[in-house]
Amino acid sequence: MHRRMIAPGALAAATLLLAIPASAASHSPGAPGIGDPYYPYYGNGGYDVSHYDLRLKYQPATDELEGTATIEARTTQDLSSFDLDFLLDVSEVRVNGATAAYASSGQHELVITPKKPLAKDTPITVVVRYSGVPSTKSAYGFTTWHRTPDGGIAADEPEAAWWWFPSNDHPGDKATYDVSVAVPDGTQAISNGTLQSTGSQLGWTRYNWRQNKPQATYLATLAIGKFDITTGTSEGGVPVLNAYSRDLGDNAGAARASVERTGEIVDWLSGFFGPYPFGSAGGYVPNTTTGYALETQTRVYYSPKQFAGGSNTSVVVHELAHQWYGDSVSLKGWKDIWINEGFARYAQWLWSEHEGEGTAQELADWVYASHPAGDPFWTVAPGDPGPDDQFDIAVYDRGALAVQALRNEIGDKAFFALLKGWPQKHAYGNASVADFRKYAEQVSGKPLAALFDTWLFQPVKPAAPAARAASLTKASAPTAPPRSWKKIEATNDVHTR
Repeated sequence: MHRRMIAPGALAAATLLLAIPASAASHSPGAPGIGDPYYPYYGNGGYDVSHYDLRLKYQPATDELEGTATIEARTTQDLSSFDLDFLLDVSEVRVNGATAAYASSGQHELVITPKKPLAKDTPITVVVRYSGVPSTKSAYGFTTWHRTPDGGIAADEPEAAWWWFPSNDHPGDKATYDVSVAVPDGTQAISNGTLQSTGSQLGWTRYNWRQNKPQATYLATLAIGKFDITTGTSEGGVPVLNAYSRDLGDNAGAARASVERTGEIVDWLSGFFGPYPFGSAGGYVPNTTTGYALETQTRVYYSPKQFAGGSNTSVVVHELAHQWYGDSVSLKGWKDIWINEGFARYAQWLWSEHEGEGTAQELADWVYASHPAGDPFWTVAPGDPGPDDQFDIAVYDRGALAVQALRNEIGDKAFFALLKGWPQKHAYGNASVADFRKYAEQVSGKPLAALFDTWLFQPVKPAAPAARAASLTKASAPTAPPRSWKKIEATNDVHTR
């Protein structure tokens, strides 16, 4: 990627060097990727974002989006230029009030060159004015902006931001958000956090949302359309807002029967994971054809397909468990996905036990027995699955088996202390599988390296503990898992890199 033009010839190069102030000679471009080996060009180097302020206007009939993003950040090195991840058309960029040069580079990079180089540890305000039709944009051969009959949706993993706001798109750089969206009267705009205000003027209604806790970029969501909205408060005091497209058809009843239990489930999960970490909870079900759900922070995205077979509280449990494991405590790198998915799947097993549909141990036995030693299921290492298998079923189910193995090894007292302590220790931050193992060893007082290696990293079926070996056969295990936990998050429409 080109950062600046250098004239050919030694004399021209020398002249250019003489023209650069000595104080700026050491400045260099920020890296076009944050350093994640799974996705080398996701995120960016050289700065850390603290807040996104997004002021948007959207026309559902044409899918046209206009926006001004104001990004508050601080430099982490001496910068001559830096990147944002973005796909729409940019008309103006300012850095600290001064106009800045900009150019598109690579699949999704917006390269910004400020008028003056930026010193390390400098607060910066970046303003980007932009417009475009998100559904016409793609990168690496896919799009994560989903059109609906009456609007559009931004919800996907591991990326979704590029289609609607410029960002440092990696979970390692979390920030707070203000999202203000103007839509035609009669249409609604839903985002993360708490609705601060609404107002109508000249045929447009503006919705102002605020997420006041740090949030990863892929967990930021935008839903525009015509919704039926319900509000309430859980017994534990958590405000809940849910929304349903008005044209869900036959799935509408099952969706409501499931998602309307959000407050109950948040309170129930709090008993395992500690206090709910955010100021609101809820979810939305738009009229999309996607096949996955996503733990978008405080406002979960559910595909209607999640409810095609009837009510599905288990998927609600899964996505709400992520509010602790994945949202409040986010992964350091995408290889650490087990901390998100293994524990969210295990929460489904605990819910199954709560509902009288099989204990967590019985479900672990069923999963273990369902996959013979030669099954490719065991070749996926949940502790570092690789980008092609990041959302493989093994990350979920073998990941949950690892959680049950940990519980059996350290005992219930230490295990449930661990479940509650981890989200508190790393609240609103980032952590890795290695960090989790170290914390589990501290809580339990036991060495756990061998157990983690066996269940998370070895590409073979672990041997069953002798005490359980006799019971781990299909003949003695349950003949089928309860329907309530069969949902596999993000196995459809996952983009392979």
